[in-house]
Amino acid sequence: MKLTDQQIKDIKNQQSQENKTKRVVAAELENILYEAIPVLDHGFIRVIDYMGDDSSIVQAARVSYGKGTKKVSTDSGLIKYLMRHWHSTPFEMCEIKYHVKLPIFIARQWIRHRTANVNEYSARYSILDKEFYLPEPNHLAAQSKNNRQGRGDILQGEQAKKVLDLLKGDAERTYDNYENMLNERYDGSVIDESQIGLARELARMNLTLGTYTQWYWKTDLLNLMNFLRLRADHHAQYEIRAYADIMLDTLKRWVPITYEAFLDYRVGGTEVSSKGKKVLKKLISGDVIDLESSGLSKREWNELMEAFEIKDKTL
Repeated sequence: MKLTDQQIKDIKNQQSQENKTKRVVAAELENILYEAIPVLDHGFIRVIDYMGDDSSIVQAARVSYGKGTKKVSTDSGLIKYLMRHWHSTPFEMCEIKYHVKLPIFIARQWIRHRTANVNEYSARYSILDKEFYLPEPNHLAAQSKNNRQGRGDILQGEQAKKVLDLLKGDAERTYDNYENMLNERYDGSVIDESQIGLARELARMNLTLGTYTQWYWKTDLLNLMNFLRLRADHHAQYEIRAYADIMLDTLKRWVPITYEAFLDYRVGGTEVSSKGKKVLKKLISGDVIDLESSGLSKREWNELMEAFEIKDKTL
């Protein structure tokens, strides 16, 4: 990731601000506020603003005047209860806003979470930076043979080099054409004084999905956790998971009690259907049960066995 001198100056100016407030603040999150944390080759993520902390969740749950309780353990117990029983509205009382620079193909996957306020950099009004995502060789993989959404074996040697050359060549060529159609370079200089450039809103359509875009993404705590539960999971695409992992750290800095409950009940927990519950009860009782008699599909059976690490179908 490379920031321009102006971007570095703007960040330093933001971080040098001192504002007196009566609102609650999260000291650990304040330490990285506005900081551009690198992601992938040219991307970054920054926390721009936030509202509330763990005590705000407790306050909302009790609809009280106070900030929470004097004992952290009491607040922790309530937050764990709320998380365990899938309460939602108390967590919606906290909000956070990120500034994210990311490849367009990841932005299109990210925007499927329709639970945030988003304002994206507009290529109708401005010229996109000459930056595009190129995967590291260890992230270049063939299509998985048993997962339509996943990756299989890592590409090796000449095969990997050929793919990287194609990705880089296509990105550079389409960006050069983009500049030529605009008759303007990304630094603002004109290419040919005698040529009238194509409208920016039209020229942009030729760019690859690996081109970087930026947006402000604001969401509440509940929907942030819903996002992270899916995108920080090891099954998620690597590129979006790289952003989610950093956001997990910001969650820990912002609401540490909620973060621990989230890891325990959402990330580390397992949902079980009513049929799956019956299977577990029989196994605990020592009864013999198999796929055929369980009433579960083969996939459900395998997922249940994997979730509880049951290899021989007995406990």
